[in-house]
Amino acid sequence: MSEPERPPSTPAPFDTRRYRWIVGLFAAAVVVAFVLYALSSRPAASAGVPAGGQLHFFAAPLAATTLNGDANLNPPCTLAHHDPRALNVCLLVQHGPLVLDFFVTNSAQCEREVSTLQALSAQPALRGVQFAAVAIHASHAATAKAIRAHGWTIPVAYDADGGVGAQYGVTACPMLELARRGGTVTNRLIGEHWLNQTALQARVRPLLAAGVAG
Repeated sequence: MSEPERPPSTPAPFDTRRYRWIVGLFAAAVVVAFVLYALSSRPAASAGVPAGGQLHFFAAPLAATTLNGDANLNPPCTLAHHDPRALNVCLLVQHGPLVLDFFVTNSAQCEREVSTLQALSAQPALRGVQFAAVAIHASHAATAKAIRAHGWTIPVAYDADGGVGAQYGVTACPMLELARRGGTVTNRLIGEHWLNQTALQARVRPLLAAGVAG
């Protein structure tokens, strides 16, 4: 006597929950790789404002504050209309010379440049020079995380929609603009050479004399 046929077994449902973090991590890596490729796929010589040019003014949200949104590429240049939660380049250069860094988050080399600026900002010999940085195509959360991780206290803003990056033609990082009081650029510096504090200080120090004269 034959045994009765058994109904085919139903496969257990596939649990994807443990794979979601892998997918999320992969997606984040793809985004970072794309941004780095975009920043490095064009000649660095076309990036930024060259010496003798004028800084492009903008106001971008500071990542250490509660301000959210995209940068204003035509900001008011008066304290009466200024939100202290924003980095306003026009107001900064009214007070003195400025070293402005453009970087991307999740890039060790680019974030190291901000740390170099942080170190220089603490040097008494450079008192009077302002230091600031802007994270290009970065979220509020990612930029704030980088600030906490490195202990930065200089102003660090984020450029959520990439408007500031496009305004400056940022094609590589790290990239720095050194400007005297009033906003005239004295040096446009691109590349890892400027991660060196001694090398960068030699370019920053003349801003003090230029700031007094300007």
